[in-house]
Amino acid sequence: MDNQKLINFLNQLLSNYFVMYVKLHRYHWFIQGKHFFQLHEVFEEMYTTFAADLDDIAERVLMIDGKPLATMIKYIKEATLEEATADDKEDEIIRQLITDYKQMISEIKEEGIPEASERNDEPTVDLLVTLQGKLEKYIWMLHAYRAYE
Repeated sequence: MDNQKLINFLNQLLSNYFVMYVKLHRYHWFIQGKHFFQLHEVFEEMYTTFAADLDDIAERVLMIDGKPLATMIKYIKEATLEEATADDKEDEIIRQLITDYKQMISEIKEEGIPEASERNDEPTVDLLVTLQGKLEKYIWMLHAYRAYE
């Protein structure tokens, strides 16, 4: 069975997760303003979750006979997300996170799940659905947070 297309997708997802991991650290470190304590804690929780998910994605690549990417230069090259561009203003950070999470969900739904389903790779489908659910929860939380401004 040729898993290369699925391996490529998972490596792209892994790359996006690394970009988000670094981006969330940046936001955690540089957030300022009246919501500092709340957002500082939330961003830490998010990057901690991303760290665990990174490991799950890389291990899945190994389980389907692939090699996970493991250098920053490759992550930047393969990622479809951009590094942090917001100037660390709260509204820009929240808006960028929502945009990034939506993009990741779209790629999972439109590329990853169909590819894994086509290969009858239920464990990969399960992983992707789980990741999608986490990202959707973050979007919901960020929208709820913005509703009170």
